[in-house]
Amino acid sequence: MNILLIIVAIIAIILLFTGGFVSSLQFLLWVGIVLLVIAAIVWLVRMMGSRRA
Repeated sequence: MNILLIIVAIIAIILLFTGGFVSSLQFLLWVGIVLLVIAAIVWLVRMMGSRRA
C-alpha cells in the first residue's frame, strides 16, 4: 500500500511539473507570435515609407 502511494505521488508530481512547463511554453509561444506580428507590421511600415520618399 505504501509503495502504491509513493508511485501515485511521484506520478502526480511529474504531471504537475509537466503541466506547468506546457502552460509556460504555450505562453511563450503566444509571446513569440505577437512579437512576430509586431515585427511584420514594423517592416511593412518601413517598406511603405521608403517607397513614398
